Amino acid sequence: MPMRLSLLPQDYVIARLPADAPVPAGVLEASGFVSVARTADELSIVCPQAVAPPAPKLDGGWRTLKLHGPFAFDEVGILAALLAPLAQARIGIFAVSTFDTDYLLVKATDLPRALATLRAAGHVLAD
Repeated sequence: MPMRLSLLPQDYVIARLPADAPVPAGVLEASGFVSVARTADELSIVCPQAVAPPAPKLDGGWRTLKLHGPFAFDEVGILAALLAPLAQARIGIFAVSTFDTDYLLVKATDLPRALATLRAAGHVLAD
C-alpha cells in the first residue's frame, strides 16, 4: 500500500524527563508537530530542536516525516508498509501516532537513505 509523506522542515529532538516533571515552558507553544507523553516512568517530549527543553536525556539530530492521513483506527498495515523496508535497510526510526495520522522520525544522517528506501518501496514524498 503506497503511502504519501511530507518532510517537516525543522530538526527535532527527543527528550526524556522525570515522570513528575512539568512540561517545560515553550514546548507547547512551538509551531508544528510536538508530542508529549507521560507514563509512570517518564515524560517524553518530541519537539523542534529550537525549543528543546533542558533534559537529563536528550537525543537530537532527528528529521520528521508526516504521513498524509487521517487514517481510520481499523486500517491495518499503515506503519508496517513503511517500517518493513526501513528495517530491511537497517534504518532506525522513532514513531509517534496521533488521532489522525502517524509521524516517523529518522536520524538526519540516515535521511537520504531513508527517503530513497521509501521511494523504492513505492511511497511518495510530497512537496
